[in-house]
Amino acid sequence: MPPLQFTLMGDFIELHNLLKLMGLADSGGSAKARVAIGDVRVDGKVELRKTAKIRVGQKVELDGQTIRLGAPE
Repeated sequence: MPPLQFTLMGDFIELHNLLKLMGLADSGGSAKARVAIGDVRVDGKVELRKTAKIRVGQKVELDGQTIRLGAPE
C-alpha cells in the first residue's frame, strides 16, 4: 500500500486527530481507542499517548497503512 501524505499547516497535529482526518478511524473516539490499545506506531515505536504531537517528518503507521507528514510548499 503506498503511503498517505498529510501536509501539516501548523507546528503539529494531535495523533488522534490525524487518524480521524486521514480516514483511518471512523471517529475521534475510535482513534483514541486504537491508540490506547497500542495499535498505532509513530516512527516505528508504539505510541500510547492519544494527544501525542505529530510533526513534519514523522511517520505514523496503523493497520499496514503509513502516513507521512510534510510541510506546505
